[in-house]
Amino acid sequence: MSRKAQIGRAGSAMAMAAALLTAAGPVLAGGSVPFYERSFVLAAHERCGLFSDELGAALTVSTRQARSAALRAGTETAEVNATARRAQARAAEVACNDPELAMVADRVEMAFDGWRRIPSLSFPGLAQPWLADRRAYSQETWALSQTSQTGASPVRFGQTSVEGEMKVVVSFVGAPRPYAARVVMRDTGVMARPWLGRAGALPPAPSRRAVMAMSQAPATRMLLAADRRAGEVWSFPASLGTQLERLDPREGFWVEFLFRDGSVARAAFEVGDISAGRAFLQMGPL
Repeated sequence: MSRKAQIGRAGSAMAMAAALLTAAGPVLAGGSVPFYERSFVLAAHERCGLFSDELGAALTVSTRQARSAALRAGTETAEVNATARRAQARAAEVACNDPELAMVADRVEMAFDGWRRIPSLSFPGLAQPWLADRRAYSQETWALSQTSQTGASPVRFGQTSVEGEMKVVVSFVGAPRPYAARVVMRDTGVMARPWLGRAGALPPAPSRRAVMAMSQAPATRMLLAADRRAGEVWSFPASLGTQLERLDPREGFWVEFLFRDGSVARAAFEVGDISAGRAFLQMGPL
């Protein structure tokens, strides 16, 4: 069965959850309905242990994708968050031994069975996708990444393992090399609402936060862009991935390289479905 067909089956199985939703429940915007259904089944799984860890991770991927889709469709962030709370509250009311819940769980398990064998997925964004790869390699390579550039120099951001550090690889053209690198994003503690200006823009400086790279080293061949022979890899704390997941999928963030002459080279990235991509890796290697 094709990946498209497998994902289609998953969507059909999620519709089975509607049998458990009370007719007196809230009226939802069209873009929120798939997110509500997936959130309901995921919440029921987390409470009742309906699925294996691997299948639970696949369901998490689908739920996070549905959340991003609802936001991109124009649903307000507050409404999406409220939708998740309603789904969780409804799941809390259903008994774990409810026969209809068991029926839904069986259908979901059948629909997501194919996900176990999907080695890689592309998670589309507004401009650039996140590429996720669960395959195990003998050399370090990208497990989840997005590409950008600064000037003529290619830049790639992501992670090479499920729980490891976040990394940036850059191949600069010319002799000068940066002495430091940082990731800049909206500071959610200062500005609670997402910053949805023009593509690649961030809020004013007082509402930003930066995470500095911990170390720098020569990049191995598998991490470089296909047309590059050398580059540097900058490593960031693993917690950076969690911080990026807290942002709105429509937002952007920057990777900045600092030079000793005071100049800054910047590469723009988008948050996109990084959360779904990271959940996909949680399904384990193939």
